This record gives sequence, C-alpha cells and structure tokens, in this order.
Amino acid sequence: MNRKFSYFLLFFAAFSMATSAIFVKLADAPSTIIAGYRMLFSALILLPFSLIKKSNRVEIRKLTQKQWLLGLLSGVFLAAHYALWFESLRYTSVASSTVLVTLQPLFAFIGGYVLFGERLTVRAILGGILALAGSMIIGWQDFRVSGVALFGDVLAFIAAGLITGYFLLGQGLRRKLSLIPYAIIGYGSSAIFLLAYSFINGYSLTHYALQNWVWFLCLALISTLLGQTIFNWLLKWLSTSTISMSILGEPIWTCILAYFILNQGITLQQGLGILVILTGITIFLSKNKTR
Repeated sequence: MNRKFSYFLLFFAAFSMATSAIFVKLADAPSTIIAGYRMLFSALILLPFSLIKKSNRVEIRKLTQKQWLLGLLSGVFLAAHYALWFESLRYTSVASSTVLVTLQPLFAFIGGYVLFGERLTVRAILGGILALAGSMIIGWQDFRVSGVALFGDVLAFIAAGLITGYFLLGQGLRRKLSLIPYAIIGYGSSAIFLLAYSFINGYSLTHYALQNWVWFLCLALISTLLGQTIFNWLLKWLSTSTISMSILGEPIWTCILAYFILNQGITLQQGLGILVILTGITIFLSKNKTR
C-alpha cells in the first residue's frame, strides 16, 4: 500500500475514533450498554457485506479452531476495553481519560517486540516518547491524585493495555483473515459479552430515550466503522506500534471536538501538548522502519 495514503487513513481514523469520548459523554446509559450497542450495530452493519461476497462466506466457513478462539479472545479484549474506558469517563475528565487510554504505545512497543520481533530505530523510539510526553502535557492539568477521578484514570490506563492486546491479536489474525470476517467475529463476540454482562447486572436492554439510540448509532458508524475498522484494515500492512502511535493523535481531535460540542476550552498547556504530539508522531512515522 502507498505509504502516504496509509498515513492519511491513519489520521482520518484517529479523528473518527476521537468522537468516541464525545458520544459517550452525551449518552445517558450504563457504560456496558453503550459499548454493547456500539459493537452490535457495527457488526450488523458489516454483516450484509459478509453474506453478499462469496469469498467472505467461504473464509468464515474455513476458519480453524485456533482462529475462532483468537477471534473470540480479541472480542473479550475489546469488550473489556470499552467497558472500562466508557466507565472511566464517568469519573474523570474527557482529556484525562482520552490521554491515558491512548498510552497504548507503551504496551505496543513491548508486545510487538515479544510477539513479532519488531525492532524500532532509536529515532522512532524518541519520536514515540515525545508524542507520549505531549499526551501527558494535554491531560496533566486534569489528573487527580485522590478521589473518584483517580479511579477513572486507573480504569482508562487498564483500558489502554486491553485495546493494545486486541490490536496485537488482530495483527496476527489479519495476515490470513480478511477484514470483514475478522471485524464481524471481534465486534459480534464483543457485543454478546457486553450485553450479556449488562443483562446479568440488571440493566435494561431497551428502555432508553431516542437520543441515546442516536448516540449508539453514531458510535458504530463514525467511531467504529470509520475509525477502528480502518485501523483493523491497516493491520495487514502496518504494525500495532504504528497504529498505536497514530492513535496518539486522538487527544488532539478530542480537545477540539470537546471545545465545540462540550464547551470545554483549549488551554495554552493543551496547545503546547498538541504541538509536541504532532512533532513526535511525525518523527516516528518517518523513522518507523524495523532494523
């Protein structure tokens, strides 16, 4: 794939993913319900494409037991990620939660090296560190060291590790599995886990205001299909480390969207963080070849 085009898609997907925190803040429903319907609607929208195209149907029928297990495991990771991240938004700020959940490169660099033998250049590593520092600058003023906000920050950090696990599993599966079958297995199993968990905990599966269903659908169409699914598609050509680095651009878009939609101002400190992130990502993407 053309390098410039793949990087354009990375930034477009990061923007689409950045809408997640906004839609979750606007929705009035339990975290696992929001996440569950996000995944369910995403899987249902993709389902006709798997049925219409013969190659997708054949591929699903020929899945090995190992592929099914890894696909279902990726769904568990995805379900846990969204449940914890969406829950964190109820305890801490959008900036803090988004910054912490995008610290995925910390896990991706280690996982990529251990599982796939990926070796980054020194300049790529420095670019990654710089981008991470920019994320910390953006969210630092919102971090708390006590109370419920700290609980939310911890949930977001754990969610970062879980989504990295999801992408690492996907990096292995996407080498032999097409996008649609892979996405449907992951999204579908994630939806089942989340909605089953919600039902067991006594949450209503249907009694929500119309506007909430609109936000659920927006999460599926924009945040998932135009964001996460593009990342899943790119996993066939790009590493989890590269995907995770591009996701560091998410706090930039989240700050901008929060300014216009949630009336949360952009401070000088956040502006500085944005510049640092962009510099770090640029350095990383220009020097991300393995040795």
